[in-house]
Amino acid sequence: MVETAQARVTLLPTLQRLGSTVDPNIDALAIAKAWFASFVAAISSKDATAVVDLFVNDAFWRDTLALTWDYHTYEGRDRVKKFLADQLPKFNLAAFKLHEDLVGLQTPFEDLAWIQGYFTFDTTVGHASGIFRVVPLANGLWKGHTVYTNLEDLKDFPEKIGPLRNSEANHGKWAEARKREQEYLDEEPSVIVVGGGQSGLEVAARLKVLGVKALVIERNERVGDNWRKRYATLCLHDPVWYDHMPYLPFPPTWPVFTPALKLADWLESYAHALELNVWTSAKVMSIEPGTNGKKWSVKLVRGDKRGRVFEVNHVVFALGFSSDTVGTPDIPGQDEFKGQVLHASKYKLATDHLGKEVVVVGACTSAHDICSDFVDHDVDVTMVQRSSTYVMSTKYGVPMLLALYGENGPSTDLADRMNSSFPNAIVKLLHQRVTPMIAEADRDILDGLRKVGFKLNMGEDGSGLLQLIWKKIGGYYLDVGASQKIIDGKIKLKADGHISRFTSTGLLFEDGSTLNADVVIFATGYRDAREAYLQLLPTYLHSAVQPIWGIDEEGELNSVSREIGGRGPDANKVAGLWSLMGNLAMCRFFSKHVALQIKAYEEGIFGERY
Repeated sequence: MVETAQARVTLLPTLQRLGSTVDPNIDALAIAKAWFASFVAAISSKDATAVVDLFVNDAFWRDTLALTWDYHTYEGRDRVKKFLADQLPKFNLAAFKLHEDLVGLQTPFEDLAWIQGYFTFDTTVGHASGIFRVVPLANGLWKGHTVYTNLEDLKDFPEKIGPLRNSEANHGKWAEARKREQEYLDEEPSVIVVGGGQSGLEVAARLKVLGVKALVIERNERVGDNWRKRYATLCLHDPVWYDHMPYLPFPPTWPVFTPALKLADWLESYAHALELNVWTSAKVMSIEPGTNGKKWSVKLVRGDKRGRVFEVNHVVFALGFSSDTVGTPDIPGQDEFKGQVLHASKYKLATDHLGKEVVVVGACTSAHDICSDFVDHDVDVTMVQRSSTYVMSTKYGVPMLLALYGENGPSTDLADRMNSSFPNAIVKLLHQRVTPMIAEADRDILDGLRKVGFKLNMGEDGSGLLQLIWKKIGGYYLDVGASQKIIDGKIKLKADGHISRFTSTGLLFEDGSTLNADVVIFATGYRDAREAYLQLLPTYLHSAVQPIWGIDEEGELNSVSREIGGRGPDANKVAGLWSLMGNLAMCRFFSKHVALQIKAYEEGIFGERY
């Protein structure tokens, strides 16, 4: 890290910067053991100065709940030292163990080398894990560059899985007991989960094994209907080994890229198999400050018009980006247009538009998927590209970015922790190197797109996909075939002008050109995810709700898997309201952290956030 009065500049720990070289035959385990022994000694003595003496100047420490009850990344020895000086006295860290089988020298690039180690330890209230990376110095010493610490479990409240599962025989009583549990006839839930997609189901599963009673409220008729209605003809763009769900991984016969309809059925089966309490065809009407000693009063209505009010301490918003938060540009003249206008979130099937001329405004994931579906059903479709797009293939790009996850890779849980152990600033720098490699592998497709006028970019500062996800959750397309359809002219492309207005028969552009259309679909993303939350909360609490998506100044997600007040000045006003969103893999990892925090609150052991 190089600091100036204006900005902080993060740099990779290259061998050139360190003035070092690495013998590929070094005894990585011996080096890791020696460094780890010094690290444990310094930590055990709660000597922050001694700890940071083991690190290079531009070191990182990333913590997920283990030492802060929050999500933090500290960059630079001074920040790490202050963090440790403040937090080490509060936690009795003990039982450190280096997992020697997971120690190894890694050389991701010719000029980068580090020894990585995985360890476990205990805090005052929990069991935790950690990952460190040490880099070589010119004088032959190895010092820490990154440390990651992660809360795994609460000591006195383990997950009820494996040997701790229910061992009682239940002859003839299960069905009735299960019915009463689902309907909450005998007791109230402790948590209401708003939304029954993957994020809602995964956090409900995590809460259940911790002994926290949760009720999932899903407005659709069946679990998985969001996938059935919005993505019926599509496949997930992530490979199956990246998308496993907690406690019930996909079977080994599962296809690499999951069809959306298949995933919808799996989500429904997942809820049944794990005995999650889900009310479908139900809608949360309001969330108000609670009574009777509880934080929140949740009013809901079921499909048969029966109403119910629950008093709970916790509500998890698991809504994702829904049709309540669509981002549709305000283009004049829409009232003159004689055709149909809809947002991509309302799109269902290409067969609904047979024989029509369709224009899709947008050039990222949804636009490509919808246009591709139209081509497959012989519907005339034109894509209107308003700004450049980052395009990466699933064939080459995804394996290069998700190298930790694979048929022969580490376990999913271990891969999750390794993946999270890299600070976002370092990930961006690494991806600036990987992105050109992906582009070279995808050269034929990218060159073909350029030839037909499709506008491309390389992501933020040339860093490709991930920063676009973290900051915009858009602006990209993972190619599963639509790019070739654009190249071949099957998907028509207009990328040479901005839309001026609607006409009675289509769209007029600023350059005077026109497009005829019977249907205009806006695949233009979503607005602020908070909007769906604010619709349920009283107006006077709206200012307390912090941004949900996007990353903060430390590189951590704003409020995903946090209380929605984040670190804002009025956070206490919305304490107990949580957010969880993202793809299956992201929710798999962060759902446990939400559940651990809620359980700690319920048991009175949640410490002060740092």
